[in-house]
Amino acid sequence: MPNKSTRIFLGIVCSIALFGCSGASGPTERQHPDDWRAELPRLEMGTTASEDTPLALFRIKTRQDYLERILGIPVKVYQSSDYNGVIQAISSGQIQIASMGGGSYSNVEAQIGELAEAFLVRRDSYGISGYYSTIVVKAESPYESIEDLEGKSLAYVDFNSTSGYIYPRWAMRNEGIEPDTFFSEAAMAGGHLQSVMALSNGQFDATVVLANGGNPEIGFAGGTLKRLQRRGIIAPEDYRTIWHAGPVPNSPFVIRTDAPREMRDLISGALAAMPFEEPETFTDMARLPGTAYKAVSRDYYTDLFEMRTEEIASHRKRAIAGGK
Repeated sequence: MPNKSTRIFLGIVCSIALFGCSGASGPTERQHPDDWRAELPRLEMGTTASEDTPLALFRIKTRQDYLERILGIPVKVYQSSDYNGVIQAISSGQIQIASMGGGSYSNVEAQIGELAEAFLVRRDSYGISGYYSTIVVKAESPYESIEDLEGKSLAYVDFNSTSGYIYPRWAMRNEGIEPDTFFSEAAMAGGHLQSVMALSNGQFDATVVLANGGNPEIGFAGGTLKRLQRRGIIAPEDYRTIWHAGPVPNSPFVIRTDAPREMRDLISGALAAMPFEEPETFTDMARLPGTAYKAVSRDYYTDLFEMRTEEIASHRKRAIAGGK
């Protein structure tokens, strides 16, 4: 079995090939491979404050400690209260790396283009690298399908949420439903947990949340409802899923391409090697055996870029028409 150095080296080789094919520019080669640390003595990594469950915080801290060991420099975690905070932080250069949804990456790409690059995405033990957007209602409600929600109210997650806004609206339009006129009311809940709580409190007739760890045919082992059920916040029999769309490409790791190339290669190689280098820790992060990362690039999210562009065009059209 390859040792630690070999595994991380192989990961770095893969990352060099990935970044080399991206066409992104980087710093000139240095006399010594460790010289980049003088240029960037600290790595800043972004995440949203909505990831506030003990497991999410454990994952963030574990990844932070792991990267510090590999890079040999401090890693500071920047937490934002919403999606847009991390988007603006990486777009402005306040942070160098973040894990974000494809919709958020689409926003970053629209602002700074090739200065940000998606490079890794999680692949589960089934070989699936995606998740689903679902519409959920209370079990006691009379709604059985999305068609039953015409003239009813719907809670979205966030304008920059992939599964909670961008993707489901695109999928609805593909099914002949115009979300801006189909529902009597729609609003942003501010997060997946908040959207379920808004439904629970009777503020909306339905809400959009994500589901993962499977598909509609075999069922889902994870996602918003499963997470809240495990925490004892909701009971599984209290909600029903009446619509789904997907799969949505999993959330990528995104890194600024003007960061030192040597550092980018190390990060990509280290994260790709983590499931094999520290399998016990990786499993403790609630990653099932067989879960790993695969290399991706900007092209993997082209469809989401187009969805976001269409959504913006729809907003402008409504604005011109006076919101009708």
